[in-house]
Amino acid sequence: MKGDKLTQMLILGIESSCDETGVALVQTEEGLVWPRLLAQHLHTQAAMHEAFGGVVPELASRDHIRRVIPLVEQVMASAQQTLSKIDVVAFTRGPGLAGALLVGAGTACALAASLGKPVVGIHHLEGHLLSPFLSDDPPEFPFVALLVTGGHTQLMRVQGIGQYELLGETIDDAAGEAFDKSAKLLGLGYPGGPALSALANQGRADAYAFPRPLLHQSHLDFSFAGLKTAVLTQCKKSGEDLPLHRADIAASTQAAIVDVLVKKSLRALSQTGLKRLVVAGGVGANKLLRQQLNASAKGVGATVHYPEAEWCTDNGAMIAMAAAMRLQKGLAELDTTYAFDVLPRWPLALM
Repeated sequence: MKGDKLTQMLILGIESSCDETGVALVQTEEGLVWPRLLAQHLHTQAAMHEAFGGVVPELASRDHIRRVIPLVEQVMASAQQTLSKIDVVAFTRGPGLAGALLVGAGTACALAASLGKPVVGIHHLEGHLLSPFLSDDPPEFPFVALLVTGGHTQLMRVQGIGQYELLGETIDDAAGEAFDKSAKLLGLGYPGGPALSALANQGRADAYAFPRPLLHQSHLDFSFAGLKTAVLTQCKKSGEDLPLHRADIAASTQAAIVDVLVKKSLRALSQTGLKRLVVAGGVGANKLLRQQLNASAKGVGATVHYPEAEWCTDNGAMIAMAAAMRLQKGLAELDTTYAFDVLPRWPLALM
C-alpha cells in the first residue's frame, strides 16, 4: 500500500543495521508539524566487539536476537502503551550487515503479523538524514545534507521527504572509516573515532601535513584512503617513539578529515545556492567538525543543523521518525504480506 496519508498513529521503529539495537515509539497527531518521540531504548555492542578491534557480523546478529524483544518491551513500558495500540511497525531494510538487518526485519514482520498491522522498510541513511527533526530546533526544507557515518560519506540536496539528489560521495573509505582505521594504527581502542578525537585534544593539529585528497577538485566527491596511508607511513617512521607522537598524529589526522568535510560542505552550499546545512551520522558528533562548520557557515550567511549527540549514533528513533514522516506524506510502502527482504546495499538517491 502506498499513497495513503495517515494523520494519527503510533509507529514502532526497529534499527539493527550494524552494532546497535535500537527501538523507539513515535506518535503523529493532527496539529503536530512533526512526529513526537514517546520513548526509545538502545543497546550498543561496542564492548563486545572491542576485543576484535571491529564489528564481527555473526556476533552482531546473534546479539540483536537477544536484545530486540526486551527493548521492545522496555519501550512500550516507558511510553505506557500496549502493543495492540501500534499502527505500523518500521524496520531498517538497508543498507547494513545482511544478517543484522534480517534480525530487525524478521522481528518487525513477526510482530506486525501477530498484531494484524502493516510493516514498512526504512532506509538507514534516510533515518540519519531526518534525525535532526527529532531536535528542538528542526531544519526547514530544502537543505544540503552531509551524511557522515562509519561506512558512508555523502553530500545530498534534500528538497523534501523522499526527494534526494546525490551531490558527492566517497570513492573509497568513508570519513568514519578514516577515523577508525587511523585509531587502530595508533593502537587506540574500538570504537576508534571517539578515542582518536579525545587523544587529538592533547596534540598539535599542524604537527604533520597530512593530505587532503580531492580537496581542490571542483566536484563534491571524497577520498580518505590516501590519508589512511599517510598515517600508516608516519606511524612506521615514528617507530619505537610512536607513543611520543600519537597525540600529534591524532590531532593532524582529525584536522585533515574535518578540513575536507567542511570545505566540501561549503562548496555544496555554494553550488546549490542553499543556505541550510544538515549534518547527520556518527561523525556529526565530532566537536571540531561542529566548531569549524559553524564558523565557516556563519561566514557565508548559512545555518547548520545537527541532531543531539544521542541521535548521531544508530538508533530506533530515527527509523520510527523517518517512517512517520513518510506516512504523513503518503510516501511509505506499507506491506501486509510480511514477505520481507533486506538490502545491504541500497543507494539513498534511488528512493
